[in-house]
Amino acid sequence: MTGSRTKVGEVADKVAEKRQLDRALEEGLEETFPGSDPVNVTQPPPSKADHHVKRRD
Repeated sequence: MTGSRTKVGEVADKVAEKRQLDRALEEGLEETFPGSDPVNVTQPPPSKADHHVKRRD
């Protein structure tokens, strides 16, 4: 009986570990969403409609 109890405990531990990893992954994805959008490091040139907007160089 001890052998089967140990296996049940091991399975429960693995399930708990997987749930924790899934939660951590989900949190990481939420923190970095949307990950596919690149960071815009340049300012686009002004358009004709932006003539009143002052921009710094």
